[in-house]
Amino acid sequence: MIRERGHKTSVSLENEFWDGLREVATLQNTKLTKLLEQIDRSRNGGNLSSAIRVFLFKRAQNGTAEAPAE
Repeated sequence: MIRERGHKTSVSLENEFWDGLREVATLQNTKLTKLLEQIDRSRNGGNLSSAIRVFLFKRAQNGTAEAPAE
């Protein structure tokens, strides 16, 4: 369970995506929950699971662990 805009929700992701999120959080010296909040705030519609996958895909394309712009 995580909090999405103040509400508890579940996110269904494959283990590889969770591993990628933890790696990014570690590289950015931030908590996983903070990274998820950033991804949540930056998404344009769609669900959070999709936004996470897109974030990690773009990170892999760019070769960067930068957080999404707010």
